[in-house]
Amino acid sequence: MYKIKEVRNNSKEITCIEIENPKKSSYAKIYLKLGASLQELKLKGQTVIEDLHPLTYNNTYTSSILFPFANRIKDGAYSFDGNSFKFEINEKGNNNALHGLVFNKTFQIIAQETSEDFASVKLLYIEENESLGFPYTYSIQVEYTLKVDALDINVLVTNTDTKTFPFTIGWHPYFSCSDLFKSTVNFDSNKQITFDERGITNGSMDINNESGFEVKDKQLDDCFILNSGKTQFNTPDYSLLINASSKENFLQIYTPLRANTIAIEPTTGVSDSFNNKIGLQTLKPNETYNVTWNVKLL
Repeated sequence: MYKIKEVRNNSKEITCIEIENPKKSSYAKIYLKLGASLQELKLKGQTVIEDLHPLTYNNTYTSSILFPFANRIKDGAYSFDGNSFKFEINEKGNNNALHGLVFNKTFQIIAQETSEDFASVKLLYIEENESLGFPYTYSIQVEYTLKVDALDINVLVTNTDTKTFPFTIGWHPYFSCSDLFKSTVNFDSNKQITFDERGITNGSMDINNESGFEVKDKQLDDCFILNSGKTQFNTPDYSLLINASSKENFLQIYTPLRANTIAIEPTTGVSDSFNNKIGLQTLKPNETYNVTWNVKLL
């Protein structure tokens, strides 16, 4: 049987959840107080997500769920339904709002299941307070399902407010390998988003990506418009398929200041989407939006 372990601190609070298969070859570690983010992942004995020490979560947003917006909003400001709003600036050097509002929220366990073939946990955060930047209430449920060679992340966002709100959503995982220089990221795209010096979308350009994207020694913070929800990460040690169920798909690729580490981020919008409307969606009162990201070892 798969096992789910609740790790508690000295105050008996659950800080994280560990999921493991009987052979201990597949393992996931999820932090409840860090926005229900996945901090470690091993599939069939292969570590694909690991602790990014000495980098910290506050600087990397490792595997965080990006909601109600992915990436950046210029000056944190936007207009919707005839009203102007402003998010808190948390990328101070560029005066942008970055990566949404749930990356540092505490989620609660609402369900868990174990079997011979998989284990799953459902986590929930309920936002009951309206903020100046996002004056709406909502709930967000995240379900992790671990199998021997794959992990599913299913996210349900429900508008619990009386007003329609705008949103994009994304996931911010960092993958580790032995040699990033010899690794490639394969995805179906013929357009790349272009940015200004603050990382804000200012257009797009045509690209030829038929042979795959070679990482080599590139310093990346790039976004691509995808023609499908599938992205493949090929390393000297393993190949990984990342699949998104969303209709509109964008891919952000980022290399941090840590060797052999790369963020491969599936999103439903681009930077400043609350203003340029690229990928922007709306959710009406009592409606639910669902997206699943799947990571599978090939």
